Amino acid sequence: METCLECRDLSKRFGSVQALDGVTLSIAPGRVVGLLGPNGSGKTTLIKLANGLLTPSSGEIRICGALPGKETKAVVSYLPDRPCLPEWMSADELMDYFADFFEDFDRARAADMMARLRLNPHMKYGQMSKGTREKVQLILVMSRRARLYLLDEPIGGVDPATRDYILDTIIRNYDESASVLISTHLISDVENVLDDVIFLREGRVTMQASVDDIRAQYGKSVDALFREVFRC
Repeated sequence: METCLECRDLSKRFGSVQALDGVTLSIAPGRVVGLLGPNGSGKTTLIKLANGLLTPSSGEIRICGALPGKETKAVVSYLPDRPCLPEWMSADELMDYFADFFEDFDRARAADMMARLRLNPHMKYGQMSKGTREKVQLILVMSRRARLYLLDEPIGGVDPATRDYILDTIIRNYDESASVLISTHLISDVENVLDDVIFLREGRVTMQASVDDIRAQYGKSVDALFREVFRC
């Protein structure tokens, strides 16, 4: 089965700033991968390149074998690092909105998850608490039958119980033909759901390994290794 995401010598510059520098990596189907690095390491840039929101300065990125474009937008489900949904829409209207845009959106699945959270389907998105907005946005993203889920800081700024719900939702709502890429600073919170990790530093990949291999080789958790490698 082809890789869900592959980068070959991928670079991206913004003027004099080298955001990504010769990134080469691949993500196989059926994996939950943590994209880890300090602020400014290039995590969001890589995710935006994979989603087709940016174009590479050099090198190549492919999604399920194809260059980012109309074809890949049909198989990539993207959660940005900040809320971006229309605040005047209700939860019900947001589900209709996603159903209109994405053929693979499972409205019944989204409605079921929202009902289990006892969300008022008529409440406007802008009237919801921060944690509730993040839950709604994640439910919409994970209710697509995508091949690649790109989640940029999906648990930032919410309480521990909400984090648990979000991580459980991620794990329960993708299949073995898909992969999930999670960018986060909260490594200890997500470590138990990760299969692999990618460490980014100053736009370069410094490590790509399975979580099991890290524990076996270094005798420590991913969080502990990250703190050691990226100590200020």
